[in-house]
Amino acid sequence: MKKLILMMTVAMTAPPAFAEELSVVGSWSSLPLHTEYEAPFWTESLPQASDGQINVNLTTHNQMNLGVGDVYRLLGDGVYDVAMTVADYAVADAPELEGLDVPLVALTADEARAMVDAARPMVEDIYNTRFNSHVLAIAPYPPQVVFCNHEISSLDDLKDLKVRASGRMTAKFLEALGAEGVNVNFAEVPGALQKGVVDCAITGAGSGYSAGWWEVSSHLLPLPLGGWDSVVTAINLDKWNSLSPEHQSLIESQIASEFEDPAWATAQGALENDIACLTGKGECSSGDARSMTLVEVSDEDFARARGILESEVLPGWAERAGVEWAERWNSSVGQAVGVAVATE
Repeated sequence: MKKLILMMTVAMTAPPAFAEELSVVGSWSSLPLHTEYEAPFWTESLPQASDGQINVNLTTHNQMNLGVGDVYRLLGDGVYDVAMTVADYAVADAPELEGLDVPLVALTADEARAMVDAARPMVEDIYNTRFNSHVLAIAPYPPQVVFCNHEISSLDDLKDLKVRASGRMTAKFLEALGAEGVNVNFAEVPGALQKGVVDCAITGAGSGYSAGWWEVSSHLLPLPLGGWDSVVTAINLDKWNSLSPEHQSLIESQIASEFEDPAWATAQGALENDIACLTGKGECSSGDARSMTLVEVSDEDFARARGILESEVLPGWAERAGVEWAERWNSSVGQAVGVAVATE
């Protein structure tokens, strides 16, 4: 009896099992996706849901001064456990990943979510193979629109201008329009616009508002030439496989309900608000409204842009990614958005 009591006493006073420690590298620290969704999820929601069994050390890639093209490479090497950034930043290593975020095929948040959901099995395979990682979530930045420090009135006016692209497919699209696609880091865009290094630049409307692009640009063309700039959250595959099934299930369920779903739920309203904040046309709930000139998108502009996408941009991607990936895209994303890539 004394032995049993001693065993029970030891069990009751023993320290709890060691908590899992996750080192997490978030996306751009100044933008709403991080401040409103990523940071609260990793630092509050997940630790609380795990009853302290999962602890997180959170920073961001810009706070670490990482090159955006290195984020997933270092994740695969196990430098940190979890990372999230724009998928387009990784297409130099994985050209097939360009198919996640195709411009002009999803004009609403619901359409973009359907596109992402259709692409998810493809993206998982890409991250497994290319980056030794497992995909946990795919969330949107707002649609990537065009900021210009140059007078424009239509899509045709981008011809011969220097335009900062938000990804490789967008750069190819700009070239097909007769513009010059220029590679400029997001943080360096305001200076580039001010100094005339670029005439225009593409990013999310909300990102441009938060980063003050309205101070150095005059015209806003709300045509989603850069898609939705999908942000992929992934965990190192070795770390993932080391977690218990219970912790894996908790992370996946919590990140879907507390991060991914809320980010998508506000995406469409955010675009309308951001355009109002940038142009002063409509109600701005994010701060002071600015006075950029809103360039209305004509049916002719949109039809021309879609024609270029289907006849030139997507076939070019199929050549870079390979026929197998193009056919897989056709049977998944293409069916969801009603577009087919020519593979011959």
